[in-house]
Amino acid sequence: MKLARMFFTVVLCLTTSFVASASDYTKTKYPIVLVHGLFGFDDVFGIDYFYRIPNSLSKDGAKVFIAAVSAANSSEIRGEQLLSQVEDILALTGAAKVNLIGHSHGSPTSRYVASVSPQLVASVTSVGGVNWGTPVADLLRNSLPENSIPETVLATVGNNLAGLIELLSGNSQLPQSAIASLDSLSTAGSLAFNNSYPEGIPNTYCGQGDIYAENGVAYFSWSGARPFTNVFDPVDGPLSVISLLFTEPNDGLVSSCSSHLGYVIKDNYKMNHLDEVNQTLGIHHLFETDPITLYRKQANRLKNMGL
Repeated sequence: MKLARMFFTVVLCLTTSFVASASDYTKTKYPIVLVHGLFGFDDVFGIDYFYRIPNSLSKDGAKVFIAAVSAANSSEIRGEQLLSQVEDILALTGAAKVNLIGHSHGSPTSRYVASVSPQLVASVTSVGGVNWGTPVADLLRNSLPENSIPETVLATVGNNLAGLIELLSGNSQLPQSAIASLDSLSTAGSLAFNNSYPEGIPNTYCGQGDIYAENGVAYFSWSGARPFTNVFDPVDGPLSVISLLFTEPNDGLVSSCSSHLGYVIKDNYKMNHLDEVNQTLGIHHLFETDPITLYRKQANRLKNMGL
């Protein structure tokens, strides 16, 4: 089973890292779990969705796990899948809690777990998170009447793409629903989700929230606001075109304000939506902080907070 293999690999990596390095810069009290976004994966052909980030965190002390949730489905279904994996991770490590770091749709997925089982979660960090919806999902969802031929076509294409991603990553047993993911990521769907799972959400759109919510979980967020960052990155062009749907600063898929959750570390890095996870293959803005550094700093921040 891939999850078991993943656990073994992480434990082996941690043991090696402990011997090879005396640094504990990223050694958080609780394990870190990285949660991918829409059409995301844990790894494909040995390439991490969070490119080179898990290794950088683990080599300086962190226990790092990469979640495997549906590439396309609702926040709640993905959240239930994540909750099951969190319980497995806690059983494996003996830890009491985890630190969740979710990118894009990984943010509401992580928030769901923290809301329904706060006793298992020390912190949630949202990276380019869709916390207030995105006009990209609005456009696609509003242009597809329910039970129409266009909706059926999009669902088929989206589900097949998600299924292929899962097959290549070894998680083909996970259910896929592109339409459910669009519903969750739309403005209406996100606001409904926030109403049911409000922890960490600022009182106003684009507002600054508190670090600790009433459920005792610490919430953080950061995001980019530059769709085009490097001429050599093939995804920058498409993201720049998609960014025209926005009337406010954005990373090409999510607005800076929509990304706000808990304590906002920064919402205008010179990064687009994929730069935030160090994709494509580490190509990013030449004069901006390396994306890996942001994850390392967050791990150190959590460590210094006793998390």
